[in-house]
Amino acid sequence: MAKKQSGEKVIAQNKTARVNYFVEETLEAGLVLLGTEVKALREGKANMKDCYAVVREGEVFVHDMHIGPYSHANRMNHEPLRVRKLLLNAREIKRLYGKSREKGLALIPLRLYFRKGRVKMELGVAKGKRLYDKRESLKIKADKREMERGLRGKDR
Repeated sequence: MAKKQSGEKVIAQNKTARVNYFVEETLEAGLVLLGTEVKALREGKANMKDCYAVVREGEVFVHDMHIGPYSHANRMNHEPLRVRKLLLNAREIKRLYGKSREKGLALIPLRLYFRKGRVKMELGVAKGKRLYDKRESLKIKADKREMERGLRGKDR
């Protein structure tokens, strides 16, 4: 699913994030990675399904992001589910800390991509959806699909 847009190569996306959360704002952050992790990401071995970010002691960390082992590494390979640090400015970290302390808001990683040879993560400040919100968004999506299908039939 490597899609190129404006010099970016998307490695992985958190597809369930937009289904389960209302994303209020996004920002870009770098990651502190080991060499074998970067090489594994170039092979596309990343899974962001249940990952989340936490502000702790003035730093932001990503938990439960799985980066598979690099295929050509020896016994010095990385641990797939280790906690990884995000690189942000102090002002951004303070703002994220304030947002994460608000009731109902969470820091959710949305996608992982390469930009100019560096691994970047799009981090979203999100509010959880309720069950009826999820149903409503699925209904809107289905209605839109039906409308497009009907319009496509008229062209033939």
